[in-house]
Amino acid sequence: MNSRTDTFIIDPTDEGKRLDTFVASKIESLTRSYIQKLIEEGLITIDGASAKSGTRTRSGMVVEVKIPEPKPLTVDAQNIPLDIIFEDDSIIVINKPKNLVVHPAAGNWEGTLVNALLYHCRDSLSDINGVRRPGIVHRIDKDTTGLLVIAKSNEAHLSLSEQLKKHQIQRIYETIVDGRIEKDSGKISAPIGRHPINRKKMSVNVKNGKPAVTHFKVLERFKSHTYIQCELETGRTHQIRVHMSYIGHPITGDEVYGKKFNLADTDGQALHARFLKLKHPVSNEDMVFEAPLPDYFTALINRLRNIQAGL
Repeated sequence: MNSRTDTFIIDPTDEGKRLDTFVASKIESLTRSYIQKLIEEGLITIDGASAKSGTRTRSGMVVEVKIPEPKPLTVDAQNIPLDIIFEDDSIIVINKPKNLVVHPAAGNWEGTLVNALLYHCRDSLSDINGVRRPGIVHRIDKDTTGLLVIAKSNEAHLSLSEQLKKHQIQRIYETIVDGRIEKDSGKISAPIGRHPINRKKMSVNVKNGKPAVTHFKVLERFKSHTYIQCELETGRTHQIRVHMSYIGHPITGDEVYGKKFNLADTDGQALHARFLKLKHPVSNEDMVFEAPLPDYFTALINRLRNIQAGL
């Protein structure tokens, strides 16, 4: 794809829209995240001046969108084993292990899921999200295990992104948290944004946060911990980790939002993406995937059960 520039004049029917929303409605081949990236880089302007994603449009404004030519791929394909749950010509569903970063970034240019996907899929990955995130529709943290769906075509990527946007992809996690939760179920609705002091962390941020909703259900209680299931209604960065810490029950082993756990080797937070439900981007068929609990997780449950039994 060559570089191109598109120009739009805001008419009264488009007045009052967010800039990123307006551009997304005019250029459907671009994802919202990519549009926001273009805005941050000053490639989308209003009346010749840089703007923000949330800038509201007014009638008569001139919006110019410069879409650069894709940069040559600089991420190397690496023969890293993948636990593939499902694969066809449109999508690939991966059960991600611990310590595997999803895509290259500062400090992790190699050994990522993207490196492995480039080796396994060759040229069959969507290129919508740029050279460092081919096929990546959503992410889970390095130390979180479980299910991820990857787009192998741009058509699939657009469909999955739209399903995520409309909260039509069901993502259910299982986790162990510190403390006993006495309620059998609950809903956490608290906005999440960048931590005001530590910019590497997220936090419940009423002033600048985005809406975030997590539903939880207790599966088993132990002496000083609780095994729960969490379903995401939204998909903010570190959402479950931040929300559980916010209500006083941080995820066991989460040294960023909780504390180090010494009774078993969790190697980071005990959080597993267990179930994933979506519509196939081509056939529109309902698909449900499950990733069994990894060994570290079952070992932790057994350890807590033994402690509960006084063993």
